[in-house]
Amino acid sequence: MNAQKPKELLYCPLGGAGEIGMNLYLYGYGTPGEHEWIIVDCGITFGDDSMPGVDVVMADPAFIEEHAPYISAIVLTHAHEDHLGAVPYLWHRFRVPVYATPFAAAFLKRKLAETDLVNMVPIKKVPLGGKFSAGPFDMEFVSMTHSIPEPNALVIRTPEGTIVHTGDFKFDPEPVICDEADEDRLEELGDEGVLALVCDSTNVFSPGTSHSEGALEESLTKAIGQCRQKVAVTCFASNIARLETIYRAAQANDRDVVLVGRSLRRMDEVARETGYLDDIPPFVTEKEAGYIPEDKILIICTGSQGEPQAALSKIAEGTHPNISLKAGDTVIFSSRTIPGNEKSIGKLQNMLVRREIDVVTDKDAFIHVSGHPARDELAKMYQLIRPQLAVPMHGELRHLNANADLALECNVPESIVIENGEVLRLAPGPVEVVDTVETGRLVWEGKRLVPLDGELLRGRKRALFNGAVVVSLALDEKGKIVSGPKITQQGLLEGDEDQDVLYSIVDDIYEAVERLSRKDKRDDEVVDEEVRLATRRGFRKIFGKKPITSVHLLRV
Repeated sequence: MNAQKPKELLYCPLGGAGEIGMNLYLYGYGTPGEHEWIIVDCGITFGDDSMPGVDVVMADPAFIEEHAPYISAIVLTHAHEDHLGAVPYLWHRFRVPVYATPFAAAFLKRKLAETDLVNMVPIKKVPLGGKFSAGPFDMEFVSMTHSIPEPNALVIRTPEGTIVHTGDFKFDPEPVICDEADEDRLEELGDEGVLALVCDSTNVFSPGTSHSEGALEESLTKAIGQCRQKVAVTCFASNIARLETIYRAAQANDRDVVLVGRSLRRMDEVARETGYLDDIPPFVTEKEAGYIPEDKILIICTGSQGEPQAALSKIAEGTHPNISLKAGDTVIFSSRTIPGNEKSIGKLQNMLVRREIDVVTDKDAFIHVSGHPARDELAKMYQLIRPQLAVPMHGELRHLNANADLALECNVPESIVIENGEVLRLAPGPVEVVDTVETGRLVWEGKRLVPLDGELLRGRKRALFNGAVVVSLALDEKGKIVSGPKITQQGLLEGDEDQDVLYSIVDDIYEAVERLSRKDKRDDEVVDEEVRLATRRGFRKIFGKKPITSVHLLRV
């Protein structure tokens, strides 16, 4: 009789380990080759200058998609886009229930309402601190604090041990709209025994603590009080506590508040639907704002990261239909700069300064606090949980390594750093990487998902930097050119630059065709390739460019 294979507990990040954003983590339990899985978070990141035409990027779930029949659930730790934003794009590949606390569930429903999945995705609402099960996993949410309502650490219990996945968190003694983190429950978990703590690494290089949301009201009140004309404050739309803080600071300065930006209005609706902002009256509408004196109005708007389609960019350009700013007005950036957004934020701020609008950032005043744990808070988490193993996540490699070192300093017996695609066996036996799976990124392009490293975007980048050319010509059956060649180009000639420079390339094409043998002149593939190469050589000689070149060949 064959001995039964021992069951094992696995962890594999597909996104979020080795980078900030695009979180997608897998936990598997079962015998080798027969694991059951849960997905923890399913988020997006955003495109940058290296991805022309791309707004949304997400982890490629190809590995776990192959195991779709054995996925028990998607579990969302909170409602930030980098943790749930990919659900509308990827859920159809898994078709499993989605577990979330009320705020994240309500936000996800609104996102799904914009797709054809609105009535298809089974969303299982879990109360704060609630327990639930999926497949072989018994789970529990532990309430934390962060820059959005209802952030949760996720407790995952299996026969091989307990994992605590922190999600995004901080220890905020005055979180404004939510209760403080449930430190008593975290300590109880530590007493029970935790095999592994999979932990946020974002602010590991920041000493001390990340400061409290409640501490901002006084400083924001002072900053707004120094303004004599119109004031706009830009912040992350999901930071509902910041909306309340800004509102109270505005009230202290006798200003009414208007929300500007679709994502802000949606978050306001979700917050009120789920019991937040109850003591804040409805915000002023954009149209009503025009009737309020300039020194009595405060605008909260989207666009803190310089997003070109967000409200603040349109206001700065003077193209917003309802809201305007002029010289002497003030814009307060109550937000941090997400790495990679420096250029777009700088461009936006320069645009404002050029119009003599005052710009205030967190370098000028205490107007923002982070939602992630600084070093003292990370140490506190390790001291409460006391895991056998620390596995850093949610950070670039340098963050993960620093967090792993900090865990050892906090007397955690063992720490290990893995990046996207590495499969870590947590138990039984020694902790080790047992496999590596292919990972990649998908982008939402138009109305479809395509690989980030696929031919479509590679071709677009080549065309962006080298231009594109189409050569059209007609040949008779013997291979003599009877019409053309006609050259159409994009991105190679400047304005009314003399088209005569293309005549030499036309001559090169004639000569290339003439050099062909009689047999080759009758072969469309041979002629096509020879014309393409002659065209590229000509553009390289004249312009120093190798454009993407297509040939349209017609036989007459």
